[in-house]
Amino acid sequence: MQERNALADSIEGVVKLERELDDAVTLIELGEAEDDEDTIAEAKAILEGLKAESGRRQIEALLSGEADANNAFLEVHPGAGGTESQDWAEMLLRMYTRWAERRKFKVELVEWQAGEGAGIKAATIHVKGHNAYGWLKTEAGVHRLVRISPFDANARRQTSFVSIDVYPEVDDRIVIDINEADVRVDTMRSGGAGGQHVNKTESAVRLTHIPTGVAVVSEGDRSQHKNRAEAWRMLRAKLYERELKRREAEAMAEQAAKTDIGWGHQIRSYVLQPYQLVKDLRTGHTSGTPQAVLDGAIDDFMEATLAQKAYGGAEGEIEDVD
Repeated sequence: MQERNALADSIEGVVKLERELDDAVTLIELGEAEDDEDTIAEAKAILEGLKAESGRRQIEALLSGEADANNAFLEVHPGAGGTESQDWAEMLLRMYTRWAERRKFKVELVEWQAGEGAGIKAATIHVKGHNAYGWLKTEAGVHRLVRISPFDANARRQTSFVSIDVYPEVDDRIVIDINEADVRVDTMRSGGAGGQHVNKTESAVRLTHIPTGVAVVSEGDRSQHKNRAEAWRMLRAKLYERELKRREAEAMAEQAAKTDIGWGHQIRSYVLQPYQLVKDLRTGHTSGTPQAVLDGAIDDFMEATLAQKAYGGAEGEIEDVD
C-alpha cells in the first residue's frame, strides 16, 4: 500500500505539472495578445514555481534504489577526542532528528550511551517515513567539526570527528535468512536515560552475528522482549545493508566513503571558527549558515549527493584549518 501510494503521488505530481504548465503558457499568450505586463509577470512567476517543483520531483526520482523507500536506522559514533567528539556526536544526532521532524518522519531512540561529562558515546535512532533510507544514506561517512572548544578554559580551536552509519529497515518484501546459531545474544542493563528502572533489570539486548562480526544494541524500551525484537530487525537491516554495499562496490568499483574516523576521510566539514562554513567534500556544495544546517537544513546537501551519484561531478575540497 505504501508503494502504491508513492506511485500514485508521483503520477499525480507529473500530471499536475503538465496541467499547470499548459495554463501558464496560455496565460502568457493572453498577456502578450493584450499587451498586459501584469499577466505576463504572473505567468512567469508560475513558471518559476513549476521549475522548482520539477527539480524537486527530479531529485525524488533518483530515490529508486532497492531499499530507498524503506525506513532507516542511523548510528552515531564519536571518534577520538573524548568530550569534544562526544559533544559533536550529540550535535549531529540533534541535527538528524530535527531534519526528520521537518519532514514529518517519526524518530525513535533505539540506543543511547551517555558521554563522560557531555555528549554521547554512541546512539542509534530509528527513522520512519517514506524514502527515509534513500535520503539518509547520503549522510553515511565521517563528519568533521572545527570550533572554539566550549570545554577548553584557554578557548583554543579544536577539530572533532564523528562517524555516521545508515542502514535500511528490512520490510516484508525482503527476506533475510539468519541462522540463529550464528548469533550471540547478550543482555545488559540499559545505559540510557530511564530512571531507576535501568539499574534494576537487564532490558537492553545486544546481538552479534559471529560470521561477520556485525553487532547491534537495542535499549530504547523497558521491555527486554521488545528490545530483542527491535535488535533482530536492526541485525537483519544491517546485514542487508552490508550486502547492498557489496553489490554497489562490485558494480561501480567505488571506494567506500568512510574508513578511519579521522583526518583525510571526512565527507563534510563544519567550520564554526575562524569563519562560518559547511562544505561537502564529495560535491563541493556549501552553506554559509552552519547554525541552520545544524538545525536540520541539510536537504540541499542530500540532493547534491544524490545528483552527483546519478550524473557525476567533481569532488569538492575544503581548506584545512590548523
